[in-house]
Amino acid sequence: MDVHTLLHEPRFWYTVAFFLFFIIFGGRLWRPLAALLDNRAVQVRLALDEAARLRREAEAMLAQAKQEREATLAEAKLVIENAKAEAGRIAEAAQQDAEAVAARRERMAQDRIHAAERAAIAEVRTVAADVATEAARAVVAEAMTAEADAALIDRAIAGLPASFATRVAA
Repeated sequence: MDVHTLLHEPRFWYTVAFFLFFIIFGGRLWRPLAALLDNRAVQVRLALDEAARLRREAEAMLAQAKQEREATLAEAKLVIENAKAEAGRIAEAAQQDAEAVAARRERMAQDRIHAAERAAIAEVRTVAADVATEAARAVVAEAMTAEADAALIDRAIAGLPASFATRVAA
């Protein structure tokens, strides 16, 4: 290709115009673009630094939360163990108290039974003494004949349930 043909070629002029444009206006365009890119890079760097700081804080908070959780779990286990031990002691004390109350009630029941037995024996003795006294009076009063003795004994025996019943009612 010759220079003359080259000068008539549109691609050549596009290329020349392109380079002239950048030579003339390149410095003026490059500075604001570079400043814009630099500002953007600074903003990105600040955002990354802030994100890294926030991440460190979050990791520190997470570690602290884990420590607090472990401490709380340990404390909860201790509270549960103490509660179980206390419940065992209370149950044992309640069982001992129940056994003591049962033993006291049994002793009181036995004492009542023995007192009732003694009272019954005393009453039977009193009734028997009364019947014997009455029989002795009757014997002495009738001058102690055999027929009178038999009648007296029969009467005393017949009167024994009535006399016993009046003692029980009293």
